[in-house]
Amino acid sequence: MGEPIRIKSLDPTLRNEVADLMKGFDYSNCLSCGMCTAGCVYSDLMEDHDPRKFIRKIALGMREELVSDPFVWNCNMCERCTVECPMGVNIAALTRAFRGKTAMPPGHLQIIADDHIRTGNQMAVEQIDYDETIEWIEELMQEDLKDPTFKIPLDVPNADFMFGFNAREIKHYPSELQTILNIFHAAKANYTLSSKRWDATNICLFTGKNDEFQEISRPLFEEAERLNPKEIIVTECGHAFRSTRMFARTFWKGKQFPVRHIVELYADWIKDGTLKPDKTRNVLPVTLHDPCNTVRKEGVSEPQRYVLENIVMDFRDMNPNGKNNICCGAGGGALAVAATKGQRMIKAKPKVDQLLATGATIGCIPCHNCIDQFNDMNKHYKLGMKIMHLSPLLEIALGLAEPE
Repeated sequence: MGEPIRIKSLDPTLRNEVADLMKGFDYSNCLSCGMCTAGCVYSDLMEDHDPRKFIRKIALGMREELVSDPFVWNCNMCERCTVECPMGVNIAALTRAFRGKTAMPPGHLQIIADDHIRTGNQMAVEQIDYDETIEWIEELMQEDLKDPTFKIPLDVPNADFMFGFNAREIKHYPSELQTILNIFHAAKANYTLSSKRWDATNICLFTGKNDEFQEISRPLFEEAERLNPKEIIVTECGHAFRSTRMFARTFWKGKQFPVRHIVELYADWIKDGTLKPDKTRNVLPVTLHDPCNTVRKEGVSEPQRYVLENIVMDFRDMNPNGKNNICCGAGGGALAVAATKGQRMIKAKPKVDQLLATGATIGCIPCHNCIDQFNDMNKHYKLGMKIMHLSPLLEIALGLAEPE
């Protein structure tokens, strides 16, 4: 039996204080029924991983207990609990709001935010390194295309879309960016990259610090205003997509730009015949992970399935999937907190069981955050799978690359 709750220690102002931070999310309808805990796949895996207890502590004003409550930063903010809540209480939004009150987030979270504000991207890539990487990719594409005049379109005004991506695609995975640009070229897309503001990620989606959240995302939209594309397309990164859309609908007061995920663009191109993939080029069985920020939170579930059904011979969906999917265990900023590596592998077990149940050889993971977790679990659990984004599978089906 736990410690008794001392009435004198309760702070009745906490409830309204947190509610004011939530910007329209109401949690006053909580019935204390525990369906949130029943919906959390980690509540039986991790000690004190109980969203019901967390929300009751806020409602009761247990400020001191919450400051040291591990749930605040252990929660993956995946919203699986909200799927089960009969009143639709968004505990992820509640967790984010409470995190925003923290002076110093754990791990590298604040360092990443500070680097992004200082340099314009979360990996602190300097301008010269960005320029040289773009030039290098351009030279590789000129060679592959046998076209020495090919140029990556930088700062082109009035394009159909501006492409916002993840700093990992410059610093660590430039071949992934080349893959995407190969597909854009095959589609004869009228697009542009910014030479200055190109990182669509925002780590403050996880820290809850809205002033820094705005400071990070605003320059991307100011660049969109300068270049005036018809829309913003975001790469295979759930938190970049979610944060860009969230900023657009909550904080941005300038010219409005539709924000779409790259898989939606791919689906449109296949449907209208712009791209004509050959699924027989991908013969191995493929399964699909649904990133929480893309699918459950932003509702993009079918386009990636449509694309896979048209680019692979043997697509095997996980169960459950879509909005009922199981989080990979690395959401909520966990990848940036080194101490959570062991915890992440414990939380990965339900997803590992899903993977194995499909019998698939390839795991398609359309999210940078999730794919790092899947690569870790692939090694930790010795799954022997090939873990890929969706773009390389499409590139193969288009005959732009050979199957590995």
